[in-house]
Amino acid sequence: MKKYHFRTLLIVVIIYAILPKLLITIYQETLASGIMAISYDVNGKCDFENVEEDLLNGECNLVLHNRSNEAVSFDLEFLDSFSMEDEVRMESLMNLAGPYSITIEAKREKSINLKELLDLSDVPKHIDGGTSFNIHIKLIDGETTRTL
Repeated sequence: MKKYHFRTLLIVVIIYAILPKLLITIYQETLASGIMAISYDVNGKCDFENVEEDLLNGECNLVLHNRSNEAVSFDLEFLDSFSMEDEVRMESLMNLAGPYSITIEAKREKSINLKELLDLSDVPKHIDGGTSFNIHIKLIDGETTRTL
């Protein structure tokens, strides 16, 4: 038994690393419907550029994949990826022009590129510019919500 201890431990670690992602993919491609069948690799990016005082250009890019056999429509909202000091808003500033209605056809991947000119005159604490990676989003379909 001691002879195979290291091999067994290595196999268990590999299974625990791969199995959750595999099970999620299998669930999304077979049983899931609606927004539960949407996958997102969390590789989104948002760029913000200051145009003038209280005016900001915002552009966000992300890729979503509908793994179900039916088209899925939902609203998309942005969530701030991390808690900055003094609760300064960044990605969630895109919600000033949203929520965004998105439809993804069955078994399709969709690249989403959103560009907005954001009026920040009513936002007390916000960024003046910058780039954010690993964007977090919320999908809304009626009463059902899903955070990715």
